[in-house]
Amino acid sequence: MSTSPGRADVARSVAGRRRALWLGGLGFAALLLASAGVRAACDGPQVRPAQAAIASAHPLATEAGLKILDAGGNAFDAAVAVTAALAVVEPYGSGFGGGGFWLLHRAHDCHETMLDGRERAPLAAHRDLFLDDAGQFVPESALVGPLSAGIPGTPAGLVQLAEGYGRLPLAQTLAPAVGLARDGFDIGDGYRRVAAWRLSALRASPAGAAQFLVDDEVPPRGHRLRQPDLADTLERLASGGHAGFYAGETAERLVSGVRAAGGIWTLEDLAEYRAVEREPIVAQFRGWRLVSAAPPSSGGVLLVQILNMLSAIEPQPESDTQRVHALTETMRRAYRDRARYLGDPDHVEMPIERLTHPHYAAGLIRDFDPTRATPSTTPETDVPASEGRDTTHFSILDREGNRVAATLSINYPFGSGFVPPGTGVLLNDEMDDFSAQPGVANAYGLVGGEANAIAPGKRMLSSMSPTFLESSETVAILGTPGGSRIITMVLQGVLGAVDGVPLEDWIARPRIHHQYLPDRLEFESGALSPAEQRDLTAMGHRLELLIRPIGDMQAILWDRANGQVKAASDPRGAGHAEVR
Repeated sequence: MSTSPGRADVARSVAGRRRALWLGGLGFAALLLASAGVRAACDGPQVRPAQAAIASAHPLATEAGLKILDAGGNAFDAAVAVTAALAVVEPYGSGFGGGGFWLLHRAHDCHETMLDGRERAPLAAHRDLFLDDAGQFVPESALVGPLSAGIPGTPAGLVQLAEGYGRLPLAQTLAPAVGLARDGFDIGDGYRRVAAWRLSALRASPAGAAQFLVDDEVPPRGHRLRQPDLADTLERLASGGHAGFYAGETAERLVSGVRAAGGIWTLEDLAEYRAVEREPIVAQFRGWRLVSAAPPSSGGVLLVQILNMLSAIEPQPESDTQRVHALTETMRRAYRDRARYLGDPDHVEMPIERLTHPHYAAGLIRDFDPTRATPSTTPETDVPASEGRDTTHFSILDREGNRVAATLSINYPFGSGFVPPGTGVLLNDEMDDFSAQPGVANAYGLVGGEANAIAPGKRMLSSMSPTFLESSETVAILGTPGGSRIITMVLQGVLGAVDGVPLEDWIARPRIHHQYLPDRLEFESGALSPAEQRDLTAMGHRLELLIRPIGDMQAILWDRANGQVKAASDPRGAGHAEVR
């Protein structure tokens, strides 16, 4: 059965929920956070869920995963199928030309890991890649065309997921995606809207325009999108594994297409790429165990920092306005640290233990004023906010208790817009996630520093935050797209789950966001009452009402006490959650 909320009127559905559910009665105290680990407690008999569940951003992807579970696959096999299907049916959000993070929990030994399939900078990349002759950042060069594309990680991640954790052959788990690519599917209004927004980028690539447009225009309603070149590429991946994408015919077509259009990829770039397993960030919060993404994601570190700071505030805020103020101020300080310290762990030394320590959080919040906003002092440039659908997320739980939370992206909607001829692979524009120039904002308004500067073979910093949350009685699997807002949306989901808010409510509730720069408190309709808006403005906060809803959270909740499993897809999106 499906437990996804209805989508007939998204705006009314979101605003109509009891506002600010994540604030009421939370009680920020009694928080103790620990350092990272890779093994959950396995003491005593292992309880298994009575049902399996999948929540993803597209019904066809959820269907693909369920088909694999029905065929005897586990959650990791289903994750291969869902990832690949989303790459076909949501080309504006993820794809084989992009990357992502898969957070894994293996039930029989409680092994936990983060599979890092984040893109890498080409070996010919350098820190001034997107600067003009005058040393100024040229944003368009980091967002459109093959120069903006990092070396993809999704294919390598799928191979490692299948070979290291699955039980079915890759040819079987990729088969649903191959069918969707070859036989096609009917596009929706979301596809048409995003294609219209990135029309010029898609038109700039002849192969991209031929694949995703009709006569160089946005396809009409009901258009059936067929991608035969992508189907062929998937079949080579299925039969050849890692070498089926990163060597041979596919690699040669990718590199020749990129270089002919002014890119800098080489066959060596592809041959050297490997997905990497990393220790997740693990913490304890009010009796719950939090497991989230490690660098090169900033998600886990910032979640821990914010929760630690909330705990350190004395006296604890009492009114809704005071709680919004406190949450905003902790977000502000965590994102400031993101810019200062975080990057690729293979290239940058990061003081993770210090950054996630409660004593450090107490220092960060020591200048907190319960009556005034703390200005973000670095000079800033206002950047138009992305709509927050340019990534995707899915959550899976199988009947053995294996879990997957995966967030995948090609960065901007439709990525770079560029497709190397004969591949069907839409390339990312993740190079924009580097700090192209210290102190200069990227497409999401994020300002970075030296830790995230461009370097050959380096992975760019990310906000993707696939997360597990676990108590003695409950397991939650969650995540969302949303660019720089991902972390704060996941945070509000965590707070809702811990506070006992029903799953459908913390999926749908209105959200707020602050990321240090630009210095503004963004909020969805219904998140703040008129009185709260007035009071927060008087405190010095610069408020901005978001025109469109943000995020597309996909979550699963397993009540271990009674065996019940629930799943929900965000009413803001067109996803589908199913329990069976």
